[in-house]
Amino acid sequence: MGIRTGQQYLDKLNSMTPHVLIDGEMVTEKIADHPSFRNVARTYAKLFDMQHDPRYADALTYESPTTGDRVSASFLVPRTAEDLKHRHAAIRTWAEYSNGFLGRTGDYMNGALTALSAAEKWFAQADPMFGENIRRYYEHCRENDLLATHTLIPPQANRSVSGSEQLGGQLSARVVEEREDGIVVQGARMLATIAPIADELLVFPSTLLRSTPEDAPYSYAFAVPNDAPGMRYLCRTSLYQGGSVHDEPLASRFEEMDAVVIFDKVFVPNERIFMLGHPELCNAFYSETGAAALMTHQVVTRTIAKSEFFLGLASEVAAAIGIDGFQHIQEDLAELIETVEIGKALMVAAEAQAAPSADGVLLPHWPTLNAARNWYPKVAQRFPAIIRKFSASGLMALPGEADVASGALPDIELYLQAKTLTGPERVRLFKLAFDASISGFAGRQSLYEYFFFGDPVRMAGALVNSYDREPVRARVREFLERKD
Repeated sequence: MGIRTGQQYLDKLNSMTPHVLIDGEMVTEKIADHPSFRNVARTYAKLFDMQHDPRYADALTYESPTTGDRVSASFLVPRTAEDLKHRHAAIRTWAEYSNGFLGRTGDYMNGALTALSAAEKWFAQADPMFGENIRRYYEHCRENDLLATHTLIPPQANRSVSGSEQLGGQLSARVVEEREDGIVVQGARMLATIAPIADELLVFPSTLLRSTPEDAPYSYAFAVPNDAPGMRYLCRTSLYQGGSVHDEPLASRFEEMDAVVIFDKVFVPNERIFMLGHPELCNAFYSETGAAALMTHQVVTRTIAKSEFFLGLASEVAAAIGIDGFQHIQEDLAELIETVEIGKALMVAAEAQAAPSADGVLLPHWPTLNAARNWYPKVAQRFPAIIRKFSASGLMALPGEADVASGALPDIELYLQAKTLTGPERVRLFKLAFDASISGFAGRQSLYEYFFFGDPVRMAGALVNSYDREPVRARVREFLERKD
């Protein structure tokens, strides 16, 4: 089959029968037409259509090694520097379309599947079957252009104990039965972003497991269809208020739903199980297979595009109202420029130092990517703050699109004009600034980026513990011993 069109994606979505609860309503059919998901589903459909567009096809696709069909370049196993460059071009093409506001485009989890598919030796430590399963599943997703998301952590009922201990072990998703033909899973998991509009749900290890027998039922990796029997999604309220692209320019396009996944005796067949038991292997699931490197490669590419967007937005606002010559404004613009260029430099460094894994997969330099993923969540918190500072009370003096089209237009033209924009143009720009800095959508984006890879404190500890500091410490000791 190869790459799908946007319509094929939407048709498949509407043919599925998931159990999605949102604002008291249970949605079980035609999910792509529901008001809470319609717009973002069509944004994702546009991403599929871009693969067929001659302007983007070379970057976004490559020939399947098994069928010769065009498939998504996010499934390309990078063996050479050219392969890695091709993957980067594909990721950047989608990231620039969404300006980095879509955090769960298909290339994110496709990166994980791509690395895992080549790590059969690693899976063989547990069972060769698991490596074969993940390879076949990867090929299934590649050849059918499926959109997958994932769920990672247990519900946070009691953070003082592990997931296996919450409510006597009855809260977190766990294997409650092992059958000859598969497993049965019961409990809940967080946080499945875009789950209602995905084809597949990947249920991967949390990497916070203890190597004890008690954690064995919580140690697994598997995949299920979005509408697997017994699986339910409990969604938050949508942050899109139903406005036009004029009034909600970001939320109307990019509001990705987040959901808690509830497994009510969900059966997972053997062929969709990629790890079972082995808490110590589950804790190394990402780091030792290369999955973390390819996933983070996608994330850093996306966040560079987002940093560039905020630099552009801040620059537009500053020029529009004539504040771009003030030094305190230029200081903030310089900060945004530095963020963009540091992000780009980290990406260049990670790719330039790429090295093959034991499986022959050319992986970007992990210490550099790890530094980037620790750095960005903190600097990104400044983006909305800078937009608020530049826009000030202008964010609270914004008539809507209906007002612009009404008898109020003369007043808008006269009193809301800017140095370089007409009144309606200024309103449109500041609506974008509003949605990027103080709306509910903006608040969720800030939270999402800050905790994207988990608790920043734990991430910092992991960075310190994994980084080889001995060479620089040795230089210090050597310097102390010098007599010249």
